[in-house]
Amino acid sequence: MTLIVLYLGLGVFAGLLGGMLGVGGGIVVVPALIWIFKQEGVQPDVLTHLAIGTSLAVIIFTSLSAIRAQQKRGAIDWAVVRLLVPSTLIGGLVSGYLAGFIPAEMLKMIFSIFLLAVSLQLLTKWQPASHWTLPGPKALWGVGLGIGSLSAMMGIGGGTISVPFLHACNVDMKRAIAISSTLGFPIALFGAAGFVLSGWHHTALPAWSFGYVDLPALLAVGATSMIVAPLGVRLAHHLPVARLKRVFGMLLLVVALQMLFSS
Repeated sequence: MTLIVLYLGLGVFAGLLGGMLGVGGGIVVVPALIWIFKQEGVQPDVLTHLAIGTSLAVIIFTSLSAIRAQQKRGAIDWAVVRLLVPSTLIGGLVSGYLAGFIPAEMLKMIFSIFLLAVSLQLLTKWQPASHWTLPGPKALWGVGLGIGSLSAMMGIGGGTISVPFLHACNVDMKRAIAISSTLGFPIALFGAAGFVLSGWHHTALPAWSFGYVDLPALLAVGATSMIVAPLGVRLAHHLPVARLKRVFGMLLLVVALQMLFSS
């Protein structure tokens, strides 16, 4: 019962933050699941993989909700999405599968460094200068491959990578967020599939695991985050989002340092 309450609480937290700040997703879910799974006695050699694979599976459902909301507003540039989707899903599948064979401590360190970079970006409010234009189809294929590969390895939907890139290419911020939200679905779907395949026969996984995806966590966190995310969007219009981002950045900084220096 306590475990389900933790999962539901995490879903609420992730949904609110995702809706209010445009972050959340794996940035929130992965470190929280690592802590929860550790308390539950999950073996260290599968702990980080299980958290990342489950996070990607959660994003499958939350990204569908985001796509629906963005489509209602007519904000999705489907021409750009169509150019990026094939390579992002390939990158997500290959990276998700290969990440399953990276040693647990190394994968945890990679995620911690990424989390540290995100926290510093939030604290400094850094954004790349908008002095480029979107590259051609071949170059976008390479960009999509990179976004999909890194996002799947980190267990995120890719917004912290794709939005700054699109902004640097003079894409309007609202349009960039809509494109990023749409790309989150193929990244999460194929990335999670990669983690399922790579963890399929691992004997150290807990019961009710589907490869490196924990089904109870997926159902509880995914359902609540989908329900709560629209509330987060509404709160964003009434709360000091810039201040909340700084507070959240400080929280991520503490979590990143703790993960880096803990055993």
